[in-house]
Amino acid sequence: MRPLDALEASLMAPRRFTLDEYHQLLHVGVLKEDEHVELLEGLIVDMTPQGRPHALVISRLNRFFSRALGEAYSVRPQLPLSLSPDSEPEPDLAVVTREEEEHAEDHPRTALLVVEVSGDSLRVDRLIKGRVYARAGIPEYWVVDVNSRTIEVYTAPGAGEGRYLSSRTLSGDETLAPSVLPGLVLHIAELFA
Repeated sequence: MRPLDALEASLMAPRRFTLDEYHQLLHVGVLKEDEHVELLEGLIVDMTPQGRPHALVISRLNRFFSRALGEAYSVRPQLPLSLSPDSEPEPDLAVVTREEEEHAEDHPRTALLVVEVSGDSLRVDRLIKGRVYARAGIPEYWVVDVNSRTIEVYTAPGAGEGRYLSSRTLSGDETLAPSVLPGLVLHIAELFA
């Protein structure tokens, strides 16, 4: 079988959906609420299944943030964020203000911190989701790579550029203090213990 040429590929371009259309597909039952999909840049994308290391890291992060943050913030594990007219990702973890969660029309439209736990989804999390979160102005984004046992920290979203302007990678005995949540310190080794 030969590869598609540019004309053939353009004739077969996927249909992109708006956030309103995506919600309508859920409302009328075309998409079921328990389907593991999310809307990214207009495309309905299957979410990667979770293995044990992935689930364990999400559980540990959820416990860490929930204990440390108290009532002023809401820790949202694997719940939607309505970030733009064409994107509603379901990050592994998002920290939002209590006010944002309680007053959002559908789902929160912003977050202070978003975390994606990655294994097979590393490229999507770095590139596509990183672009979605940067464009939405999320101030801090973490990609937790369970395979390399590292955390990539992205800050300074360049909304116009669709990318974060600053990044660093932490591992081993290092600690991570989220810039948007002063006073918190995460020991990276404990996350992967």
